[in-house]
Amino acid sequence: MCRRQPIFDSLDLLPDDQRTAALERIISDDDVQAALEESGRAGRHCPRLPLDFVVWFVLALNLFSKDNYREVFKRLQRFRLGATPSRGTLCDARQALGLMPLRRLSRRAVGLLGSPDTPGAFYKGMRLMGLDGFVLDVADSPANDKAFGRPHSGRSEGAFPQVRVVALCETGSHVLYRWQVKTIRRGESSMVPYLLRWLEADMLLLWDRNFPSFKNVKAVRDRNANLLARLKSGPVFEPSEVLPDGSYLSKIYPSPSARKQGKGGLVVRIIEYTLNDPGRPSKEKGKVQRLLTTLLDAEKYPAEELIVKYHERWEEELAIDELKTHQKERPVLRSQTPVGVLQEVEGLLLAHYAIRVVMQESAEALGLDPDRLSFTGALRILRCRLAEVPADEAGRRRWWEDLLAEVSEEILPERRDRVNPRVIKRKMSKWAKKRPQHRRIPQPTMPFAECIKIE
Repeated sequence: MCRRQPIFDSLDLLPDDQRTAALERIISDDDVQAALEESGRAGRHCPRLPLDFVVWFVLALNLFSKDNYREVFKRLQRFRLGATPSRGTLCDARQALGLMPLRRLSRRAVGLLGSPDTPGAFYKGMRLMGLDGFVLDVADSPANDKAFGRPHSGRSEGAFPQVRVVALCETGSHVLYRWQVKTIRRGESSMVPYLLRWLEADMLLLWDRNFPSFKNVKAVRDRNANLLARLKSGPVFEPSEVLPDGSYLSKIYPSPSARKQGKGGLVVRIIEYTLNDPGRPSKEKGKVQRLLTTLLDAEKYPAEELIVKYHERWEEELAIDELKTHQKERPVLRSQTPVGVLQEVEGLLLAHYAIRVVMQESAEALGLDPDRLSFTGALRILRCRLAEVPADEAGRRRWWEDLLAEVSEEILPERRDRVNPRVIKRKMSKWAKKRPQHRRIPQPTMPFAECIKIE
């Protein structure tokens, strides 16, 4: 229980909900209160700051990523003399909140946004979903280093500790629907089974070549969902029936010995194709690409359609770019403790969902694919307009309508067909690399003026 003295002498200086009430159009206050109750925080007495407000504060930290704590607080509150708490108070409030309320809230509040009328969200009655992972650099503190670890290469270990996130994404709306956060020591493949639990019967899952295995394919089918995945060149698939469109039926087995004995196999469909565009990189031209799918009916699901549809998987890559490059903005997460890091990641993903809800409703009003709206434009508009939220309910409704109208003007041109090499412009540096002995060097023990000795 938090027993510190209240920071406010008057209840009039407690945070108001004028601006956070506008965000309740996206994440309801009922969900926030339920998350606090489920995590055992609702009855916790802490006079530093109300914990329901701290939930919104953590979310706002990831909407205004470059701002410091006090600046983010001011984004959520109108100015009142003496009402802005210190950074230490805000840090204490985050610690009092903990991780579980944000984790519970993400499960309650984040939902699938696409409908059958949303362009690009469905394929023949199946909701398109992607599965992929990414890493985030976290603050270089001893606690984070011990808890999360650093990446390693042939030369040395990485500059920062990292967390690994694997997320299930609705490709049509770019909503990162469910996710799991682990240390960098955990591989992506080991995190996949947890996310497959969230598949539903009307989903078509798209994933890259690192994930297909008998266990994962079976898990998808056990959920009555379907799969369309890229394959590596190594796995062997013996054709059992060649279909009219050139694809063929085969079986995937739990092990090489089971494949030799022909036991325990699962019927799948293999599609092989090449690209003959002279403008594509030389390593792609003429190379046989393979897709595995559980959609066995070649007449209903032609191979050429599935090849084109597989590339919807890249929509999740774009969603990850939105979050890491344009929303986060900071090179590393700000939290110095492991629990703070996990709380911040939950807030980051919840804030991304909030932006995507705004974009989805704006696109639906225009009958437009949500991909055609600018994520950075929507993010900047939301940052700018949050301070203009009126106090009355009718005013907030008008504010929301104006917000959607402004976001709907951020229309991007049609995408071009293009490819880019996976390289960076600047890799080498004249500066020596930071090594473990440079991380926690001794600090001065006396003021500079006192340590001067004139010979």
